[in-house]
Amino acid sequence: MESLHPTTRRAFAAAVLAFACGAFAQQAPTTTITMASTTSTEQSGLFGHLLPAFTAATGIGVKVVAVGTGQAIDMARRGDADVLFVHDQPAEEKFVADGFSQRRYPVMYNDFILVGPKADPVGTKGSDIVAALRKIAAANAPFISRGDKSGTHASELRYWKAAGDRKGSGYRECGCGMGPALNIGASSNAYVLADRGTWLNFRNRGDLAVLVEGDKRLFNQYGVMVVSPQKFPHLKPAEAQKFVDWVTSPAGQAAIASYRIGGEQLFFPNANAR
Repeated sequence: MESLHPTTRRAFAAAVLAFACGAFAQQAPTTTITMASTTSTEQSGLFGHLLPAFTAATGIGVKVVAVGTGQAIDMARRGDADVLFVHDQPAEEKFVADGFSQRRYPVMYNDFILVGPKADPVGTKGSDIVAALRKIAAANAPFISRGDKSGTHASELRYWKAAGDRKGSGYRECGCGMGPALNIGASSNAYVLADRGTWLNFRNRGDLAVLVEGDKRLFNQYGVMVVSPQKFPHLKPAEAQKFVDWVTSPAGQAAIASYRIGGEQLFFPNANAR
């Protein structure tokens, strides 16, 4: 550059700047959709891995509002989201039946686990979540529930119902997300029902360990839906459908499968499930 004529230097600099601006324009989203989703997809780190790949493929950015599934569905029912990505299938099917979306698409699954003190003072360890909850209730052992109308909370309540609906005096609701619930559990040596993805990404484990896993009742399915433009004309259904099409396509499903922590896969794509 030093040996170039000043005019040539200026032209070269302008060309570099133009190239950089062009490259940035190609990478920057042309439009952005709002996604209402559950905390597990965010706190597990999945979206940090998945969404940049979607934006690179389509030019569409995604703003995520990560709350409990119940709150995410309420948000979509108000027309405050273009797409819904959650994990409470009965509530999702009702969302569609009530006309807030034309279709629910299965996208991936993982499982729930019961974590608790490594010493497991009430003997919950095994593969039967209902038997484990009965032991916790009978011993009045400390149990931290999210208590936030999330998909995890809805599943937990179904397990408690199957166990007889007696929770014991150690049961506490935090009204919080999965990460904070695990933090409380770690600080108080309590039992917690968690999704495996958030647990694998959780570092402040204290004395907690996985105690119950493998029960078929702990299966955790995720679904994705475009929020109805008939109910909310201000939404971006075409862009939202592009996200649904991509995340259920071979490329999106491969991106989900490739997300790992410590070599362990967190979510398993199953867009072809019924």
